[in-house]
Amino acid sequence: MAQPTPALGFPPELLLKAQGAGLGMKAAIFDVDGVLTDGSLFIGESGELFKAFNTLDGHGLKLLAQAGIAPLVITGRDSAAVRRRVADLGLTHAVYGAHDKLGAAQALLASLGLAWDEVAVIGDDWPDLPLFARAGFACAPANAHPEVRAVADHVTSARGGAGAAREFCDLLLVAAGRYAALLQGQLTTLDGT
Repeated sequence: MAQPTPALGFPPELLLKAQGAGLGMKAAIFDVDGVLTDGSLFIGESGELFKAFNTLDGHGLKLLAQAGIAPLVITGRDSAAVRRRVADLGLTHAVYGAHDKLGAAQALLASLGLAWDEVAVIGDDWPDLPLFARAGFACAPANAHPEVRAVADHVTSARGGAGAAREFCDLLLVAAGRYAALLQGQLTTLDGT
């Protein structure tokens, strides 16, 4: 089977930004509400919290991990739904209930031996701005707060909870030169050749 040419493409100047300085991105920080979800909170009469997650986004996080770019979740909320989703995706680095996202991120990056210029971030609201100011590459979903979109290196065409995280993942994978090989691996797995 001939190797297909990926249909997905990004402008060269955006790919250069997404590569970051040095040897490229080693990790990507994901907010949850407004990025991995659409930001809606459904609360049952017993107080249970429900959230909807997009499977395209989830597969993107798995692909990042396969490519050696560690997905890191830092969220201001702590809920059983988020913990379940993180566990289902096999993610090993997450901080829940982070009232100080910068402090949480700095501690997590220090434990992993990572510098800010090796880290990309996607967030949608003011608590994510300190991360944007330090990260090697910052991305915002299409429906992020205007102040966040204004300082992002890239604003996705997709909305939070509806493919924005996958677009971010795909961009990082293309910038790292790993997208085509991952795609080919999926095609080979699907048809058994």
